[in-house]
Amino acid sequence: MSPNYTRLTGALLSGLLLLQPASAVPGVMHPRASSTSSASSSPSATGVCNGNADFCNRSYSNITFVGSHDSPFVGSLPQQNQNINITAQLNMGIRFLQAQTHHSITDDSVLELCHTSCFLEDAGTLQSYLETLKSWLDANPNEVLTLLLTNGDSVDISEFGDTFSAAGVDSYAFVPTSAGETLGISDWPTLGSIISGGKRLVVFLDYGADTNTVNYINDEFAYYFETPYDVTDATFSNCSIDRPPGASADGRMYLINHYLDVDIVGADVPDRGAAAHTNAAMGNGSIGANAALCEGLYGRAPNVVLCDFVDQGQLMQAQANLDSL
Repeated sequence: MSPNYTRLTGALLSGLLLLQPASAVPGVMHPRASSTSSASSSPSATGVCNGNADFCNRSYSNITFVGSHDSPFVGSLPQQNQNINITAQLNMGIRFLQAQTHHSITDDSVLELCHTSCFLEDAGTLQSYLETLKSWLDANPNEVLTLLLTNGDSVDISEFGDTFSAAGVDSYAFVPTSAGETLGISDWPTLGSIISGGKRLVVFLDYGADTNTVNYINDEFAYYFETPYDVTDATFSNCSIDRPPGASADGRMYLINHYLDVDIVGADVPDRGAAAHTNAAMGNGSIGANAALCEGLYGRAPNVVLCDFVDQGQLMQAQANLDSL
């Protein structure tokens, strides 16, 4: 996840040629470190949680979610990261969404979904995006979603809280613990318990979270560490801790930035042409291979694998592979 991509101007970007898709190749995966949880269980009414009966009794922190990087930036331009809209992403099985936020150019009281700059890419208001999530949650009562937002303009947390309230989605927001405290990695409830409690939207913010002010918007880096972003190495050979700097892996979930960029005249842009290969379930440079490399370092499977162009490749198969081990 990158809050500050180095991008070309919109005029130059629109003139770039897009690469053609590549095919996936086979490979090998490593097993999950552990599959049980001491957290209390409370299955959903239907006995299925996020489409999987096994998840009802598994801790949130012991499930791998394949997620959508820069989820609202949909289209065919080089700076856009996805091909299908949010509802389509959710309907295909994505349960972890990431998005960048900035103040609107025309009204600094409005939070907008903008890619680095609202002059470059503006996908509309955060409120509208959250209303879409609420509508989907209303229609899908046995699903838990996670939303990770970036705070590119260092906006006060109260503005995020006001926007969530205006969208009506704050009623779904999960509060993991008391204000000012951090839930331990082994203390997360099961998906069944989260669903039965009705608070099915887990929210993180990269910078500026304050649970004393808005108790359901959690500090990302209190809970996760991330691998490097803006990767142009198609083998994804680096699984080191990039953020927060100097962090220990102990006690944190972790997120793999598994989206490939290509350097074009000094700017990193999403490598659309390689998406089918990058998002393959197995093979060199695939989701499976990247997850295996990271698991070898940290002794446990990743909690999140963040991807561009989620409709390409084999994301749902890769997620199923990771969650079945």
